[in-house]
Amino acid sequence: MSELSYDYIVVGAGSSGCAVAARLSENGRFRVALVEAGPKDTSPWIHLPLGYGKTMWDERVNWKLYTRPDPNMNGRSIYWPRGKVLGGSSAINGLIAIRGQAEDYDEWARYGGGQWSYRNVLPYFRRLETFNSELNPDYHGTSGPISVDPIRRRHPVIDAVIASANRLGIPGNDDFNGPRQEGVGYYSLTTRKGLRSSAAVGYLRAARGRANLDILTDAQVTRIRFSGRRAAGIDYRSGGRTVRLDARRGVILSAGAVHTPHLMMLSGIGPAAHLKEHGIEVLADSPGVGANLQDHLQLRLIYRCNKPITTNDELNSLAGKVKIGLQWLLARSGPLAVGINQGALFTSVTPGETRPDVQFHVATLSADMAGGKVHPFSGFTMSVCQLRPESMGSIRLASADASVAPAIHPNYLATELDRQVAVGGIRLARRIARTEPLSQLVAKEELPGGTADSDEALLDFARQNGATIFHPTSSCRMGQDDDKGAVVDPNLKVRGFDGLWVADCSVMPRIVSGNTNLPAIMIGEKLSDLLLQ
Repeated sequence: MSELSYDYIVVGAGSSGCAVAARLSENGRFRVALVEAGPKDTSPWIHLPLGYGKTMWDERVNWKLYTRPDPNMNGRSIYWPRGKVLGGSSAINGLIAIRGQAEDYDEWARYGGGQWSYRNVLPYFRRLETFNSELNPDYHGTSGPISVDPIRRRHPVIDAVIASANRLGIPGNDDFNGPRQEGVGYYSLTTRKGLRSSAAVGYLRAARGRANLDILTDAQVTRIRFSGRRAAGIDYRSGGRTVRLDARRGVILSAGAVHTPHLMMLSGIGPAAHLKEHGIEVLADSPGVGANLQDHLQLRLIYRCNKPITTNDELNSLAGKVKIGLQWLLARSGPLAVGINQGALFTSVTPGETRPDVQFHVATLSADMAGGKVHPFSGFTMSVCQLRPESMGSIRLASADASVAPAIHPNYLATELDRQVAVGGIRLARRIARTEPLSQLVAKEELPGGTADSDEALLDFARQNGATIFHPTSSCRMGQDDDKGAVVDPNLKVRGFDGLWVADCSVMPRIVSGNTNLPAIMIGEKLSDLLLQ
């Protein structure tokens, strides 16, 4: 067994882990190892914004997980892609740059204290980004590692969605990370000059040459090692051999909301009875490990367009493919430069709700599932998700063997509120599609289809067709000392242990009202500051 020693070991080179490793190695004081189960981010499809249609199914860079059959979803197992590559899911995601609502973080402060309030996390959001626009300078950064570009090239389908939503009283919004989230408009994306700005690109390119940072790829961590109650290091498997890394100051878990609790349970921290079922020695009975799992359920309405103006039309013809290829090569513009989802909408469908409770991702193409082969007809998609679901699931062990994927139980649509918001979101999407000018572009509603009109029929559509929008969180959530369900304290240190921290979406006490990539990076920035202080 090989053996190496570091000050800090960071497990997982995703959105949070890249930020932590880069910041901890910045001043040269600490020797840092960043350990990633997947390969280097050399695939060209990673760096091309529209390329996630390829990486969505590529087992070389994607864990390609499936949930256990969900009784609330007609017993279906749902595909959960997760990044397994430098950059993690930021290397294969839809590039949407959303932080969530200020109220999300003010609610976090109830669990983690004032340091997690919106006022106190905003400086980290500003620090992580270079916002390529002059909008709302008080809310944005100008020299951070992650490039954020507003979409400037307009599309007739998105413009029609905006105009129809405006007619229904939903205001326009040019910056969903500015003073307010509510409204309709174009997303900003984590791109720079037509290329993806992943966490690996933003944080590691500048850091890779540092003598005090080792980036280890194709290295799957199998367990955390302890000396008493202190995390002393990790073991990982690579190329058929086991390697031992020792940590003088500690270990930071940034493996994500699925793999962080998985690794903790493999290492003896979790619900005691569950660990014993798998023959694992219990170091700490921590019932919150793997509990409280939250995710955004995506409901995709598909429309046929009566004009050949969609990305389907371009991708389904040789001339169209040549055109969009030349647009990207000559000007770093066109569909290849902006990914799939361009249109954004945040509003409320629940009576009495004072802030947005649904989010739309509007795509200028259509397919049977996210990242799938586009339909042979002109088509576009309106996806709607509930922003703050009440339903909670769990991550559990399927085996004591680290190479066996964990058991994911999402438990979607388990509460009446979640079912009502699902139906309400579908009905709002239909109202927008039936309102001019968008209605003038709609030839037919493919899904759910005109025969599904009752609440029962729409809920059945949600159960039969709903899928993850790739935002799992909260499976190792933070909390105060008297919070028995908390896994980490407000400083993200695992309760009951020294030298062990978590920095990824699993620490969120509640899922944010939007996409999770930027919040994950913010968490990494925050923990690195706490450790450096």
